[in-house]
Amino acid sequence: MHILVTNDDGVNAPGLLALANAMKSLGSVSILAPDHHWSGGGHVKTLHRPLRVRETTLIDGTPALMSDGAPSDCVALAVLGLVRDPIDLVVSGINTYGNLGYDVTYSGTVTAAMEAVIAGVPGFAFSLAADDTTTERDYGPAAEYARRIVATAIASGLTKDLLLNVNVPCLPGPAIQGIRVTRQGLRVYRDKLDERRDPRGQPYYWIGGDYPTGVPDDGTDFAALRDGYVTITPLQLDLTCYQVAERLGAWEWQ
Repeated sequence: MHILVTNDDGVNAPGLLALANAMKSLGSVSILAPDHHWSGGGHVKTLHRPLRVRETTLIDGTPALMSDGAPSDCVALAVLGLVRDPIDLVVSGINTYGNLGYDVTYSGTVTAAMEAVIAGVPGFAFSLAADDTTTERDYGPAAEYARRIVATAIASGLTKDLLLNVNVPCLPGPAIQGIRVTRQGLRVYRDKLDERRDPRGQPYYWIGGDYPTGVPDDGTDFAALRDGYVTITPLQLDLTCYQVAERLGAWEWQ
């Protein structure tokens, strides 16, 4: 089993090191991650400039590769042959914040796993569901749950369309209640436009606002995390809304 590890927080992020070390007991590990922070970058494929890749070493001496591309670029580079041995599984993370509900469309962590599935390789995204009030993050429990989840998936049979979004409560290991398979909940964003002026009087803008919340309906990732559970949300790349498509099919289109 050859496992590619990537992330969107940058190659030196502690969550990536924790995830890479957790995967070493399950197979050989290669690391190819962005050379800087890409959080919120979404699903990117860089086509109009060259991508640079350099060798680096993680804080514990683990060799890694880093690219100036997005997380999804890193996965594409690896599966297209930059990493010589074929990739059997891509794991992305461990992200410093949760990726819940609609977050999956913005998240570089999740879209790296999506890029894997597009290439015919199973992809898992792992996130630590901390928030802006969290002062200390222990990635140990999340890394252990990542190991368990990947081991279970390998034993049960990986398929090329397997795309799992996993969120782990930011709690001590003994306080985590277990694992639940969930659906995406409704993320509530509280974005605000912040307009400012530069020294020359020209306007520029920040998208800011309060930390987003979510609706904890039964069966959702938000509800399970609230109750202290690790959430596993299976995703699919087919975004077709079949119910609406059926309704539209009955319309008389001009």
